[in-house]
Amino acid sequence: MTARDASVYRCQQCGYASPKPGTCPDCLRAGAGYIQLLEERAAPARGAWRAPAAEGRPRPLRDITMEPHDRVRTGIGELDRVLGGGVVRGSLVLVGGDPGIGKSTLLIQAARALAQVTPPVLYVSAEESAAQVKMRADRLGIAADGLLLWTETDLAAVQVQLDDVKPRALVVDSIQTVFLPELESAPGSVAQVRECGARLMMLAKGLGIATFLVGHVTKEGALAGPRVLEHLVDTVLYLEGESHHAYRVLRAVKNRFGSTNEIGVFQMGEGGLAEVTNPSEFFLAERPGDAPGSVIVSSLEGTRPLLLELQALVARVSFGTPRRTVLGADYNRVCLLLAVLEKRVGMPLASQDVFVNVAGGGRVTEPAADLGIVLAAASSYLDRPVPGDVVVLGEVGLTGEVRAVTGLDIRLKEAAALGFRRCVVPKSGVGAGAKFPLEVRGVATVNGALEALLG
Repeated sequence: MTARDASVYRCQQCGYASPKPGTCPDCLRAGAGYIQLLEERAAPARGAWRAPAAEGRPRPLRDITMEPHDRVRTGIGELDRVLGGGVVRGSLVLVGGDPGIGKSTLLIQAARALAQVTPPVLYVSAEESAAQVKMRADRLGIAADGLLLWTETDLAAVQVQLDDVKPRALVVDSIQTVFLPELESAPGSVAQVRECGARLMMLAKGLGIATFLVGHVTKEGALAGPRVLEHLVDTVLYLEGESHHAYRVLRAVKNRFGSTNEIGVFQMGEGGLAEVTNPSEFFLAERPGDAPGSVIVSSLEGTRPLLLELQALVARVSFGTPRRTVLGADYNRVCLLLAVLEKRVGMPLASQDVFVNVAGGGRVTEPAADLGIVLAAASSYLDRPVPGDVVVLGEVGLTGEVRAVTGLDIRLKEAAALGFRRCVVPKSGVGAGAKFPLEVRGVATVNGALEALLG
């Protein structure tokens, strides 16, 4: 057997390659079970393909300048925020999310916005027919002249069409359904996704086309296909949300042109995804008044403060082992904070079921919400409500101390703008002579916070 006719057996989940058939040892060690390796034959050589060169020759770094038109604002403020201020020419952006979450809706709205600013924009649909995409566009009220639609799965044909259309932006929906004919493996396989991603990356950089890719996710929520796909692209965005909630959160987990801490908040409606300019008001819209176990915290997502409602329910254990259920927060950190509450305050939570939830389907991961979680659990256990006009901030240490948090001023300004009048913050963050837009009380320990709010 010649090298050209050689086969390789590859895992379709992680990309592990072996010269012999069998199961994937990497997936087995990771706890994914026995994954069968599938045979992939090496494709015959059909001539070397070279991407168009973006630069003619090497240049000194000091001579390279960024033109103002290299970053284009789409007109969708929440998307521009997450991207770092707009779409960069020649960038490759991967958008992932659960089925039906709104990935295609978001990108066709972004394509419409870009077509109005820098036409033409080519939208390649490899999953839906032209009639299906047209139905969605009509529902969203999209009829831009600079937006071109093409239903094609052959990436080689798309590459030829780029030379004729010369688009300023390209959308491929999705990377798992396009394929290169010179590869024998099926669309969606590791080899196809890897090679198609690399081909699109070279086209984006060489031709200066801002390219968006839709990516499927696995049942665990990770992007399907080889991990190398996330390394190839410039930006990885996740569109998150619950099917029973109207809101959607767009997060950047990788961004070469901006921060990964920014989020964009949208609301799904009849007209597509609408921007939520005040997410705090959106998340607190149905907050109950004077309910035990409910505490308002301020989470900082990049430069944007978000007010979220933390809810805790502490109930007597019904079985031998107490339950710990956490939604929207870090499970291990909640368990740590409950241990601090039992050891430093003396609340016997080891015999109690504890349920913690971020209301509205939100998510909070930063340590500034520690004090809010502790107070919510204590409020539920004591059956005493925390006053509804109070915002709580602070990181909690293992000795029960309350530590300072960053961005205190911007958090408190957001709270004051929404009508809150008081806040409990770390004592170390309240300097002498400091002025705040609402009444501030500094606490140094968890016991001090409990005394201040729950007596």
